[in-house]
Amino acid sequence: MPPPATPRLPRPREGRRRFGGLFAALVALALPAFAIADTAAVVTDHARPGFAAFATAAEALAAVDSCAPDDLRPAFQAAWDAWTGVAHLSLGPAEDGGRGLAVLFWPDPKGAGWKAQRALLAAGPADLTPETMAGLSVAARGLPALERLLYPAEPLAADPCPLIRATARDMARTAQDLARDWQGFGDLLLSAGQPGNTRFLSPAEATQALFTQLVSGLESLADRRIGRPLGSFDKPRPDLAEARAAGRSQRNILLSLIALRDLAQKLSPDSPQTLAAFDRAIALAETLHDPDLSGIAQPAGRLKLDILQQAVRATRDSAIAEIGPALGVGLGFNALDGD
Repeated sequence: MPPPATPRLPRPREGRRRFGGLFAALVALALPAFAIADTAAVVTDHARPGFAAFATAAEALAAVDSCAPDDLRPAFQAAWDAWTGVAHLSLGPAEDGGRGLAVLFWPDPKGAGWKAQRALLAAGPADLTPETMAGLSVAARGLPALERLLYPAEPLAADPCPLIRATARDMARTAQDLARDWQGFGDLLLSAGQPGNTRFLSPAEATQALFTQLVSGLESLADRRIGRPLGSFDKPRPDLAEARAAGRSQRNILLSLIALRDLAQKLSPDSPQTLAAFDRAIALAETLHDPDLSGIAQPAGRLKLDILQQAVRATRDSAIAEIGPALGVGLGFNALDGD
């Protein structure tokens, strides 16, 4: 009768392989399961079409064959609408050369933009070349500069037509540059962590960059667009509202919330608490019924804006508490840091 078979013992290397596989499985079970950020949706369905829409609107404004404010204002309003859809994306192409600030430099507490524009008006049209416009301070370019010319607070000392045309053309060029460069920058976000991508060394870096844009956009909305005119209880400052002359202070708040909600939904679709917080803030913004925020000079109007500011900050807190942990990222550096 043959002897019983001797049990086969694993060789040392085989044992290490089995143990290593078991250890890896246990580690995987212990680690939190992070959701995958939908970077592709942000790039292809939010950023790129948003910047393309702004480029189209800015080109349409520059193409208006008139300098009459009544003829230009509809296209101007449409261009500002389009910009508000992407203004929160201050990374990449918007940072390069200060392009984002060249579209919207606000606030301008020292009035540097208007001082530069008065000098240009006095100098005459000969100096308004594309090179001159591109070399100007960002305070004298873009949407606020056009607002001062199309909705002047005082009679202008010279014919503004050459400066209006030069400013609109300058902004249209900037808008085209932004739309063009988001093609390449979007590719960097989509290829994060792949060989040759030195901008985003991992998908988590790309996710963190986009998440930071969401949170910093909400902070800017609460602190600037709402906080500056809100002032203090004893001294509200409706005169500090953004785009007050154009009558779109409330509209900018509302459109900014809608755009940021779209970014949040694209980045992390399964975020019910954050999206519900956005919906509450949007509903409050819709019911302000105060286009230039002049109503906040009265206690009831100020209270409405104060409640909206609290709702925006609650939305930011929800995004930090829900979306950040779900995606496994925190906040990184943003272009508003240090302001």
